[in-house]
Amino acid sequence: MSILLLILGIILIVAGVLGLLRGQLLWGIVLIVVGVILSPGGFVLGL
Repeated sequence: MSILLLILGIILIVAGVLGLLRGQLLWGIVLIVVGVILSPGGFVLGL
């Protein structure tokens, strides 16, 4: 399960960086934050 979360987190972070490069500031930041939260070793939200 952690491997799937890691892969999903990496995909979201890469998509966020690409969004930032395209000028979509808010969307890019949201994707990066969600990617960091989902990836193992990221933020722990009381789980």
